[in-house]
Amino acid sequence: MIPLVPTAVALAAMLLAGTASAQALQGADASRAALAPTGALRAAINFGNPVLAQRGPEGTPQGVSTVLAAELARRLGVPLVMVPFESAGAVTAALPKGVYDVAFMAVDPVRGEGMDFTAPYVLIEGAYVVRAASAATTNEAVDAPGTTVAVAAGSAYDLYLTRALKQASLARLPTGNDAAAAFLAGQHDVLAGVKSPVAKLVAQTPGLRLLPGRFMAIDQAMAVPKGRDPAALATLQAFIAEMKASGTVARALAETGQSDAEVAP
Repeated sequence: MIPLVPTAVALAAMLLAGTASAQALQGADASRAALAPTGALRAAINFGNPVLAQRGPEGTPQGVSTVLAAELARRLGVPLVMVPFESAGAVTAALPKGVYDVAFMAVDPVRGEGMDFTAPYVLIEGAYVVRAASAATTNEAVDAPGTTVAVAAGSAYDLYLTRALKQASLARLPTGNDAAAAFLAGQHDVLAGVKSPVAKLVAQTPGLRLLPGRFMAIDQAMAVPKGRDPAALATLQAFIAEMKASGTVARALAETGQSDAEVAP
C-alpha cells in the first residue's frame, strides 16, 4: 500500500511550486508593463557625462549606462531603444515628453520632483579648473564676489552650485563641452565639471590648474518618471543592487577606462 502522508506532502509541494511559479510570472509581467509599456525599453543615454556613456569608434554607444540598459532589456525580454542626449539638462527637459522609460542621472532634489531614483550605482566627483594665475587655491575660495563659474546647464553640479554658491555667479552653457570652450576662451574665471574629463583637459592644456579635492560628490543612479507603477522602481532597485554585487558595474567602468569613478557601496 502506498503511504498517504508522503503523497499529501508531495501534492502540497507541487501546489506551492505552481503558486510560486505563477507569482514569478506575474511579477515579471508587472515589471515589463511598468518599465516598458510600449513593448520596448527606452533608455535615455546622456553623452554629456563621459564617465557613464561614450561614443565608440563607429559612434556606437558604450559605457556603464549602455551595459546596464542592455542587461535590463534582456531580463525584461524586450528590445532596447537607446534615446541619445548631449546633456543631463536635456534629459530632464525631455521628461514631460515621455520619450524614455529609464534614465541614468545624478540624484538631486530638483530632479526628484519629476523622477524616482534607485540607490546610487556609481560615485563620481565634481571638480574646479582655474587658470594658473588664479588666486584660488581651494574649492571654498571659488565662492567670491565677481567670480563666474562656467557649468553645463541642468547638470548635477549646476543644480548643486545653484544652492551652494552665495557670492560667485554661474554661467550656464548648453553642454559641458560648451562650458569648457567658454572658459578656455577667457569668458569665465572657473570651470566646474565631472572630475575625470576636466582633469584630462588640464593635462592637455598648459596654464590650467585643477583645484585639489572636490566641490561635491555625485551619486549616479537609475531613474524612472514619477507616476509609474511601483513595480518599476522596485524592479530597478533590485536590479541595481545585483549589478553592483555581481561586479557588472565595476567591469563596465574598467572596460571604458573610467578609473576615477567608483562603484557605490
